[in-house]
Formats: sequence, C-alpha cells, structure tokens
Amino acid sequence: MPTYKYPRPALTVDCVIFGVGEDDLKVLLIQRDLEPFAGQWALPGGFVNMEEDLQDAALRELHEETGLQENVPLQQLFTFGDVGRDPRGRTVSVVYYASVKISEHPLRAGSDAQAADWFPAQDTPTLAFDHAKILRLALEVYSSRQ
Repeated sequence: MPTYKYPRPALTVDCVIFGVGEDDLKVLLIQRDLEPFAGQWALPGGFVNMEEDLQDAALRELHEETGLQENVPLQQLFTFGDVGRDPRGRTVSVVYYASVKISEHPLRAGSDAQAADWFPAQDTPTLAFDHAKILRLALEVYSSRQ
C-alpha cells in the first residue's frame, strides 16, 4: 500500500430516510450506543470500509443500524466536510437520502444503535454531530421535488 506525506480524513456515509404514509413526513433516526454522543439521536451512518463503494457502505450501515433492506432507493445528496464536524477527528461524510413507505419497512436496531425510530421530520430531538444541518438540507431538497 502506498504511503502519502499528507494526512487523510476519515470517510463516512450518512442516510436521511424520509418515511411517508402517515399524517406527516417522518425521518428515520438511530439512538447512538457509542461515543461520541452515546445516547443521542442521529442519522444512520458510519465509516466506509476500504473495499466498499460509497453507496454500498450507505446501504450496509442503514441495514446494520435499522434493519432496512437493500431495496432502499438511495440518491446522493451532498458531501459534508466542515472541520470539526466530528470530535474524533477530520471526517468527511457523503450523505444519501431516500423516501420509503413506513408500512413496508419494519425497523430493528442493531450494530452500534440502541434504538431506531421514526420522528416527525420537522420536530426531531437534538441531533448528534452536524446532523441537524444535514437534515435541513435534505428537507429543502425533498420539498423542492414534491
């Protein structure tokens, strides 16, 4: 493996999954089991493995943390890379989003998630990392396409 003299940031993926089929638009959140932000709610996501494509990593993390299957129609939303967005170090996240029918996607928390649940997209608990900023952009994009 080649070495580089320049430090490299970690690469993560995050998923904004909107749930439709009820009175109001929902968003899927997980309750983190690990630090940083243990016990707080966040978007499903995690680190990309060296051998993974980005979308494959997003689908894997989504399945591991929430039980959602691979048939979720993810679309790339944006890349977030603000310095300091992750207290563990320099981290860049590629964010995906999708909308699904809640009734067709039962949840099962797993991996590093204590819980997984649907929340009103406009009324979430305080979110870990910069996930409130990510959710705001996803809501703007979602609303503009409806």
